[in-house]
Amino acid sequence: MSDEEVEKARAAAAEAEGSKAEAEQAKDEAVNAREDAAEERAEAVHARQDAAKVKTGAEDAAVDVQSARAHSHAVADELLIQPYHAPTQGDPGAFGQPGAPVSKRSPFYLGFFGGLGVLVAIFFGIAFRQAAPVLVLILVSGFLAVGLNPLVEVLMHRGIRRPWAVLIVTLGVLSVVALFVVALVPVLRDQITALLTNAPEWLDKLQTNSTVKDLDQKYDVIDKVNEKLQDPSLAQQAFGSIFTVGLAVLNALLNAFLIFVLTLYFLSALPQIKRACYTLAPASRRDRVSSLGDEILRRVGGYVAGAFVVALCAGVTSFIFLQIVGLGQYALALALVVAILDFIPLIGATIGAVVVSLIGLATSATIGIACIIFYVVYQQVENYVLYPRVMRSSVDVPGVVTVIAVLIGGSLLGVVGALLAIPTAAALLLLVREILVPRQDVN
Repeated sequence: MSDEEVEKARAAAAEAEGSKAEAEQAKDEAVNAREDAAEERAEAVHARQDAAKVKTGAEDAAVDVQSARAHSHAVADELLIQPYHAPTQGDPGAFGQPGAPVSKRSPFYLGFFGGLGVLVAIFFGIAFRQAAPVLVLILVSGFLAVGLNPLVEVLMHRGIRRPWAVLIVTLGVLSVVALFVVALVPVLRDQITALLTNAPEWLDKLQTNSTVKDLDQKYDVIDKVNEKLQDPSLAQQAFGSIFTVGLAVLNALLNAFLIFVLTLYFLSALPQIKRACYTLAPASRRDRVSSLGDEILRRVGGYVAGAFVVALCAGVTSFIFLQIVGLGQYALALALVVAILDFIPLIGATIGAVVVSLIGLATSATIGIACIIFYVVYQQVENYVLYPRVMRSSVDVPGVVTVIAVLIGGSLLGVVGALLAIPTAAALLLLVREILVPRQDVN
């Protein structure tokens, strides 16, 4: 064979091998296709089985529903109840056509909800009345905390942390209270001793007095007094009075302790309390509310500081005067009484002057007259010179507003209302000037 024939034979053999490989590959593909078809047929069988199960379950459920309906209809028939069906347009339904809603202008609606509102208002009024003593304690504690806060801030500006500053101010207040009690007790003891010592002599003088003799002859006064003193029920009545006074003193001490504890808490957490209150305002007005709130608190603190300065002046001048006039043994206690009573607007200084003048008159008529003259002059100086200058920088309240506020506050809450009247009036005037007046000017 020639070379060309050999090459052709080789090429034919290569083509034959390629055809054989392609045949093998086609055979493998056919096997795979048969396997895929078998899997699809199996999945189709499983799907038909699942569909048959679902169909069977649906048929069973339909049978159960029909059985339940049949059972409910049977029960309804036994109970003589008609089956309910929802009303449609033009169909009144099983229970009839629904009527129109109750008019909000009907007398029944107005009367019912109006009466309900009255009952709610009465309930809150009774609750407020029952809680009034506690609310007064909270109000006084908050007022004292705001008044003592400037002292705490002064200590904080000197580098002392707030808890330690609060502790220092609290110890200072307790020291002043302890000094007042220690200084006042000897005065009360001496006055009560003098009263018990001089009482028999005063009774003898009364019996020799011509006016008392005339009254005794007409109305038998002395015999009635002796009969009353010998009455067996007098001791029981006296014990009851003493017991009542003791309860009142105990209640006062308890209230003082509660005020002290609440003031300590408020003073410690005053920044957090302010921040929490300011967050209640809308975000668009929070800055203005914060500024007004801080100014109100500043004025309250300034009022307390100014009242303390005025009371300190009254106490110091009273101490010096009493040392000069001859009441040196009672000077410290009476000066403290005058200083504390001077915190009460309008009438506090007068009450203190009356107390000191009575003790002066009990000691000597000359000393009593000197006390009366001194306090009349001092009150004029305090009312027209000292008080306006001290309070001008803290609270800008006209005199007539001060008097009206103190009268209203005293009639509502007594001494507590009188103490809170002036800073409350200052806060209201600030709100009127900053909120109401600008709105009126715009309109």
